[in-house]
Parts: sequence; structure tokens; C-alpha cells
Amino acid sequence: MFIGIDLGTSSVKMILIDHKQNILATSNSSLTVQSPKDGYNEQNPQEWIDATLECLEALKAKKPKEFSETISMGISGHMHGSTLIDSNGNVIRPCILWNDTRSHKECYEFENQKFDVRSISGNIAMPGFTAPKINWVKNNELENFNKISKVLLPKDYLRFYLTGEFFSEMSDASGTLWLDIKNRKWSNELLSCSFLEEKNMPQLVEGNQEAGILKKILKDKFQFNNNVIVVGGAGDNAAAAAGMGIIEQNQSFISLGTSGVFFTPTQNFLSNTGDAVHSFCHCLPNKWHLMSVMLSASNCLDWICSITNSSIKDTLQNIENYFLDNNLLENSSFFLPYLSGERTPHNDPHIRGSFHSIKTTTDATNMQYAVIEGISFGILDGINSISKVNNNFEKIFMVGGGSKSEFWIKLLSSLLKKKLSVCNQSEFGAALGVARLAMYVDKNIDNNSIIKEIEISKDFEPNMDKINILLKRYKIWKELYSTNKKIASSLLT
Repeated sequence: MFIGIDLGTSSVKMILIDHKQNILATSNSSLTVQSPKDGYNEQNPQEWIDATLECLEALKAKKPKEFSETISMGISGHMHGSTLIDSNGNVIRPCILWNDTRSHKECYEFENQKFDVRSISGNIAMPGFTAPKINWVKNNELENFNKISKVLLPKDYLRFYLTGEFFSEMSDASGTLWLDIKNRKWSNELLSCSFLEEKNMPQLVEGNQEAGILKKILKDKFQFNNNVIVVGGAGDNAAAAAGMGIIEQNQSFISLGTSGVFFTPTQNFLSNTGDAVHSFCHCLPNKWHLMSVMLSASNCLDWICSITNSSIKDTLQNIENYFLDNNLLENSSFFLPYLSGERTPHNDPHIRGSFHSIKTTTDATNMQYAVIEGISFGILDGINSISKVNNNFEKIFMVGGGSKSEFWIKLLSSLLKKKLSVCNQSEFGAALGVARLAMYVDKNIDNNSIIKEIEISKDFEPNMDKINILLKRYKIWKELYSTNKKIASSLLT
């Protein structure tokens, strides 16, 4: 048996599978996020531990016999978070999360070096990444900075609790800005940009390699029969890709979750830092991936539903009817979906969401449509940025909460001029991905049989009837960002 742990921003999800990848049991436990100021997002690492123990207890209660036969486990986690550990193994301060934008000034400091930071890291410095957060701590909380013994990503702190060992793996470490992405190792040059050394980092492994053994006290607590191996695991999106079987360069996925992601593997190291494309290692050896990320996707839909006092189901039905009328469409308002700033392609922590071309005839449905369209334009922005360096992807899978809307998938398919495939992915996709990685340590399993492509439930082909209207609106929408950018920082307090 194998356990996959997915440490998400809002919850810990856990899955128990057997050798045939049958899902035997699942569990989840909620987490909270603290936002002490605008742009600040933090989490208490103790919550990760409490939620993980609760999930393990739930799995044990559901399938006690199978649970006790667990051989290994993998951990997925939300990326970029800075968990600071002192020399006694204690957490110094709350973890600064991936969607925290306080360190925008430190990004310039980090890249202001005598060598080309981006050519080694494969990425542009963004406030969401780990390194600028450490520079912010040094500039604003020097006492805490001076206590740092280790800097751990969220899932790697959870691993430290479970095993007592300091390990990370390539996909998650790629999001720190300290990894030499091409050569898959810590870069002393990049670490020096944050006034750190390699001794402050965990040891690196690949996602399917052993990275510690579950502590005896925990083995006994949960009555495991085996010494449970903990493998490297993966960052959340790489884990989701492994769960869907997306490890080859002709595959990709779009995730319409809280954030909007386009993810496609590559056989070699590629990058496009000019458009803030993420260039990371994949969670298996000798594989990389490109990723575009927009910070606000389905949470924009949640927001407009709240504002207009409408359910998601009713909102999407309203929009679908609205979309049929070309006159309404051509005269609709526009929405910039930047509620929390933006990554690809702008790398702009100051920009915020806004409506444009509001008229006396603008109603709730008009605004709801503008939100869905704006998110879709943001996804197109990301894919266009990746296409500049890699357009080998043929299969595009749709996942995330937004993929439940057939209308939204049809809209995206038309806008991208690509066939999109909806798959039978459960909310435990990332947990399944790292459970699969855990299977690699079992010598009785053929490694080539572990990663399988996910089953497609329905394909959607582009509808070219609306494409000219949509692309005309997309061009205007892009100009709106350029105009807003000039005043965005002065609007923030």
C-alpha cells in the first residue's frame, strides 16, 4: 500500500492506494491562511502537522488492515513558501506563502548581481518565489534572519516532522530561485543573492527517490508494520501532472483552480523569462516543464458570484445565454482578473482587478461574462508566452473546478483554437501523483507501468463562429493592462 499526501493552501488531502493504484481510502482536513496586511499571506506550519495527523487517523479508521501494510508515502505541497528553521529545529516565524507579494522590492535586489541570475535559475525573480521572501526577512526582520539554520518548503517541513531528515526534490526546489535548473543542483551563486549557503538548504533528490524513513514514534503511533519510506515527492502542479500521467512533451494541462495554470513537460531545459514563464524541473529524472501561472482564476468567479448574489451554476447559465447574442458580446464590458497581482506574462505585484467600459446598460450578467472572459484571456496570455519557446504540446487536458463547466471549456477551446479534453480527475489528483512516485521504491513493481495517462471523459473542439469577436476583444483587453500598469502602484496603500 502507498500513501499520497497533498499539502494544499486550504487543506491537506490524503489518499491510500494499492499496487494496482486502486483508491482504497481518502481523507482531508482544512487549513487557514492569515493575511495581516494587503498582499501578505501566511500560514502556521503547526496546522500542517495537525491536519496531516488527522488525515492519517482517518485513513487508518477507514482501512486499518490495508493502512498498516503501507510501504512508502510521497508528499506534494504548495510551492515557494518559506519555512524558516532554527538550529534546534524550531519554526522561527509563520510561513510566507506563494501568493504573498510583499517582497516585490527584494526581487530587484536579488537580480542586481554581476552575473546573469535568470540564466541559472531559468526564471524571473517574482515576489511569490522563495528567495525574495528571505531577502525581505533580512531587510525587515533581521533578528529572525540571523536565526536561520535551514530554509524549507512547506512539504519539506512536513517531511522533516515525519522523518527528522532535511530533504527536498527538484520540482519544488525549482521554485526557490536557488536551483540551477539545467543541472538540477543548488547554485552557490544564487544562494549568495539571499546571503545563504548550501548548508542552509536540504539535500536534493528526485521525486521518486527515497528521502527518509518515518520516525519510529510515528510508526508505532499508527501501527505500521513496515519501516515506511518517504520519497522526494513533488511541487503541487508537478504532482498533479504525475497523477494525470503528464510527463511527455506532447502533453499538457490547464488547471482552472484558485489560480490558473498551463503546464507542459519538456525533454530539455527551456526558458522564457521575458514573459515570466516558469521553467522548472519535473518530478522524475531528466525531465523538465514549462508553466504559466495567473494568480486569480476561479477565485475571480467566486468573487463575482458573491458580489452579484448568484450561485456558480446560475452565473454560468446566465453567461452561456448571454454569449449567444453577438451584439451583447461585442458591446460587453472588460475585466482584468488581477485580484492579487499577476505572474505570467506581466510579473506585476501592483496590478489589481478592474472593470472597463461600464455603461448604463451594464447588468450583473454582463459583468459575470466579463469575468469569465478575462480569466480566459489570462490563460491565453500564458499559453502564448510558452508557445514562444515550445509548442510541442498536442494533448491538452482540463482540470480544476472550472473544468466542470462545459461552456467555459468550449469558450477556451475556441479562443485557443485547440481541442481540449476533460478528464476524470478527482480532487485528489496531486495526492495520487505522489502516491505513484512512492511506488517507485517497491522493487516488485515495474517502473514503466506506474505513470499512466488519465482517462478522457469528453473532448471539446473549437467553435470558430465567435473567434473573430473574441480575438478583437482580446487585443483591446491587452491594451487595458498596459494602460492600467502606469497607475497601478499609486493606487495601492
